[in-house]
Amino acid sequence: MIYLNNAATSYPKPDIVKKTFEEALELLPSGQFRSAGVSDNSDVFSLCRKRLGALLGIADVNRIFFSSGSTDSLNSIIYGLKLKADEVITTVTEHNSVLRPLFNLPGVKGKPVLLPCDKNGYVDPETFEKEAKQGKAKAFILNHCSNVTGAVQDARDLGEIAKRYGMLFIIDASQSAGCLEVMTDKWQADAVAFTGHKSLMGVQGTGGFYVRRGLSFIPLRFGGTGLDSSRILYEDGEYEYEAGTQNAPGIAALSAGVNWILEREIREIEDKERKLTEKLIEGLSDIKGVHVIGQEIKGIRGPVVSFYSDMLPPSDLAYILQNSFGIVTRAGLHCAPLIHEYIGSGDKGTLRVSFSPFNTYEDVDEFIKAMREIS
Repeated sequence: MIYLNNAATSYPKPDIVKKTFEEALELLPSGQFRSAGVSDNSDVFSLCRKRLGALLGIADVNRIFFSSGSTDSLNSIIYGLKLKADEVITTVTEHNSVLRPLFNLPGVKGKPVLLPCDKNGYVDPETFEKEAKQGKAKAFILNHCSNVTGAVQDARDLGEIAKRYGMLFIIDASQSAGCLEVMTDKWQADAVAFTGHKSLMGVQGTGGFYVRRGLSFIPLRFGGTGLDSSRILYEDGEYEYEAGTQNAPGIAALSAGVNWILEREIREIEDKERKLTEKLIEGLSDIKGVHVIGQEIKGIRGPVVSFYSDMLPPSDLAYILQNSFGIVTRAGLHCAPLIHEYIGSGDKGTLRVSFSPFNTYEDVDEFIKAMREIS
């Protein structure tokens, strides 16, 4: 079996991730701040925060909070910052974990401003600045790397525009954290959402978010935190953001995955995955009737290649690849429904191939061979 659906969930996981997860299940159960059975030196939560801070360019690691993943994180950010849809600028490249919270805010009329993208999935900074000049928006939410085309937005320049017009800058790093450089502090990001089960090499049901200190930010949920159980009313605004029993084994595994990436360096991972995508695009370009999205993307790009075919709908191609060739891909709209109008893939979406550091050039050769046989 050849697994090429890493943009959904990475597979396989590094051995150290699997080992750490298993070992965590063997240890005495503990929750953050709740148990005397674990010493401060072995606090998996603090260690994971430090490693995430190093990887994502966050100095204030105590402002990193754990969640079940990016969907949970983005809902927490959007609701916690009390954003109103018509006060937000975002893009047509966004995942439904941004679009659905914004379009379904209770009791709020109006919609966010949606910036268009080009056929490769890029957002034009000049278009953003024109909207920002209107002075109505209070926040800008940006999908750093498209999970459909692999286009990587210029977060630094777009962030500078957001700051110039007094807007909060919120980054969805779901598709970039772990495979591309993320510089939260340098980009002046006010909040960042990330998930653990993709390129961070963690297990499903893990992730988190960063919100800079000083923002008025209300928790999405309240409950036990293990710190001061006598406190019921938060009168001073010093809220806690990790209510309930945390996923300690999952966070231990996430910490191991992040450390595995740090040991290899993000540029090494990015370089290998870029070469895999370039080889795949080159091979697909020779197959008649195959239309590759983002062929013109140069330099930095996410490890994602999407295409559609004149031969068969994406869903049929994915079915044949998996059941006749043992190759796992992903077909459809990829939970990013708005981008397809702009990249020309229509209502059926694309067939998506996505890589991890464990994929090989032989995997690409086998995929191209299978596509040629199908054509």
